[in-house]
Amino acid sequence: MTKAHILGIGGAHIDRRGQTLNAHVPAVSNPGIMREEVGGGVFNALRSAVQRDISASLLSIRGGDAAGEAVAAEAARTGISDLSATYLDRSTPSYTALLDDHGDLITGLADMSLYDLAFPGQVGRRKTRDAISAAIAILIDANIPLPGLQRLLPLCVGKPVFAIAVSPAKVMRLAHNLADLDCLFMNQREAAVLCNGEADSDDRMIGMLRDAGLSSGAISRGSSPLLCFEPAGAYTMTPPPLQEVADVTGAGDALAGTTTAALLRGEPLHKALREGMAAARLAIKTISAVPDLNPAAFERALGAIPPAVQLI
Repeated sequence: MTKAHILGIGGAHIDRRGQTLNAHVPAVSNPGIMREEVGGGVFNALRSAVQRDISASLLSIRGGDAAGEAVAAEAARTGISDLSATYLDRSTPSYTALLDDHGDLITGLADMSLYDLAFPGQVGRRKTRDAISAAIAILIDANIPLPGLQRLLPLCVGKPVFAIAVSPAKVMRLAHNLADLDCLFMNQREAAVLCNGEADSDDRMIGMLRDAGLSSGAISRGSSPLLCFEPAGAYTMTPPPLQEVADVTGAGDALAGTTTAALLRGEPLHKALREGMAAARLAIKTISAVPDLNPAAFERALGAIPPAVQLI
């Protein structure tokens, strides 16, 4: 059977994560460990999706440096077709996160000006149109600047488009195009930004997002119940407690990629998100941004995820 093929357009860069060995103390030197690996919202999500029997292509932007070579090598290693553009005189974008000793984010720094510079031109090329035509669905992230999104989304008409919010600062790039998305994956802070901080309840948040044109969405809230809505209703899903938290980086991307894979198999969002939450659970337990979704580990994680509960 031919695998469903998804095109990912967005971030594929270098992630650097420093973690303190002890409780973080502001404004002083904190002993810690620095790790570096290939990351990026869309690329992380694609690497989870391909582990769930999906084939994928990547269209991103990188520089002509060792970091760019590392991104290309990782795409080849994971079997993702790499359609990215390389700017030889530029540096590959990067994201640097500082985590505390519990793995929670203290602050992050995104050096991604190349995306802002180059994406608008790249998404209008014939190569992009051909890649969109060849895919059954499109997965994007908000690393694409607004001019790029405005050129890209009209090309995707007729294809399901799933999106990753990336951050509270970047999600507003999607605010005027929510009606063009089939599902948006976001966290509580990103959803609050889209609602202008005015949503004082789950019902109001869902209502405001729907009024803005978004038909389906998933709102992760850490250890609190995940909230999702689709045309048929709204649901919550309570994550089981975790005794081990190695690193929260990439958990949302794993949720998005794995849920998207289940959606392409025909699952409704509230059922697909059980698989996404299982992948996110595995991501949190590892220092890597992309979890190992081998069948045995994945089935164990999935067995711990309760069914979604419909909101009245």
